[in-house]
Amino acid sequence: MKIFTNTFVILLLTSLFSLPVSAEKQTLVTYKALHPDVAIKLAKASLEACRKAGYQVAIAVVDRMGITQVLVRDQYAGAHTPDTAYRKAWTAASFRTNTSELADMTQAGKPQSGVRQVTQALMIGGGLLIETDGSVVGAVGVSGAPGGEMDDMCAKKGLVAIEEDLFL
Repeated sequence: MKIFTNTFVILLLTSLFSLPVSAEKQTLVTYKALHPDVAIKLAKASLEACRKAGYQVAIAVVDRMGITQVLVRDQYAGAHTPDTAYRKAWTAASFRTNTSELADMTQAGKPQSGVRQVTQALMIGGGLLIETDGSVVGAVGVSGAPGGEMDDMCAKKGLVAIEEDLFL
């Protein structure tokens, strides 16, 4: 039994030390980012979609890390809407999930309900991810329409407007 154990240990060590080692150490990462011009186009298209539906809203576009790129508030949108739009976009970017999905997943009594306690997280519809080629590049948040579904609708129409820009 001792011979078997020693042989096993020698084989294990030999295999560990013979694994190929990369000559180049990975010290930097690269990622895709949403260009500011595209973020502005998204905000304008989302705002226009809400205006056509009769809603005065605020739109926030954040980068993949949740940092604001664009924030616009229509002239009659409520005072709370810029912060709410930002928090929806931040939440979608941070959790890598649309906020309407998070609203369902984090209801009281569900295992994920605790994330509702995260500072700035806002689990109501209106925050959508912006993705291209399998990478999250940002998120958009809309606030001020009568309900999260209508905020989502405006954001989706904005995303349609930048679709070609994302897949060039």
